[in-house]
Amino acid sequence: MTVLVTGGAGYIGSHMVWALVDANEDVVVVDRLSTGFAWAVAPEAKLIQADIGDTAAVADIIRTHSVDSIIHFAGSISVPESLADPLAYYQNNTVNSFGLVRAAIETGVRNFVFSSTAAVYGTPDNDHPITETAPTRPQSPYGTSKLMTETMLADAAVVHDFRYVALRYFNVSGADPKGRTGQSTRGAVNLIKVATETAMGKRDAMEVFGTDYPTRDGTCVRDFIHVTDLVAAHVDALGYLRKGGQSLVANCGYGRGYTVNEVLESVRRVSGRDFEVRHAPRRTGDIITSVANSTRAREALSWEPRHNDLDEIVSSALAWEDYLRRKNHG
Repeated sequence: MTVLVTGGAGYIGSHMVWALVDANEDVVVVDRLSTGFAWAVAPEAKLIQADIGDTAAVADIIRTHSVDSIIHFAGSISVPESLADPLAYYQNNTVNSFGLVRAAIETGVRNFVFSSTAAVYGTPDNDHPITETAPTRPQSPYGTSKLMTETMLADAAVVHDFRYVALRYFNVSGADPKGRTGQSTRGAVNLIKVATETAMGKRDAMEVFGTDYPTRDGTCVRDFIHVTDLVAAHVDALGYLRKGGQSLVANCGYGRGYTVNEVLESVRRVSGRDFEVRHAPRRTGDIITSVANSTRAREALSWEPRHNDLDEIVSSALAWEDYLRRKNHG
């Protein structure tokens, strides 16, 4: 049987494809290549350029390749962009996911792993690590579009022979330790991506949005998870569903938060380079503190993170930036 990975030419999706190939899975990737790269897809996987919103095309791919499981990454991920163009996010993240889920159900695919986000929570009631039972109060169309898809999956699972795991990511960073793929999207806004680009001289300077938050140094706090550990959680979720596990939602993070300034200090320390940081006003939609309680993933999915170290995450991101520099400039 085959695993279908949507968005498998993108940042997290390409890591997922490599992990599945490493596990000797047959993999087919559906990606429209709007932000992803064909070269990032493991050569052992079959890449099909298509839109997941095309239910008929996806259903044909599922039948042709005997797909038994879907891991769904395709979507848009920028909070500021979603605030500027909310309808594009509801189209790409929610409407297109509807088409994919419909194709899965119509073709008898029973196992579905969904790339959700901690943005569904919005601002938590306190600074404690967030559990899956916390209120969901997204503060951006991005978060809302993902939560709507979670709701759709839950409702579909009630009436169809269909089970899912929705993984709510915290801040995904870093690159494949083997150097095969990494964050390559042009204009990416992830903090560690931007900071490592600046340290490598690809940007003249970077901005920090808000330095007056009620945190230990005035900047926002985030839980950064190595992309390799996140992908491992998907592998575990797939195994859980194949063994008959029931639908669930689980957080993916380490349970430890770092401020923006602490991340920048890590980038300086690991790279051995200083770089210019400009302070800017707070940004609409930003959450002050977001840290995961991932007990459910660890217990239900037997997930065991292995890269819980900020400097290791930064080091892998820097190595990937160096690879991209050499790739693009010979």
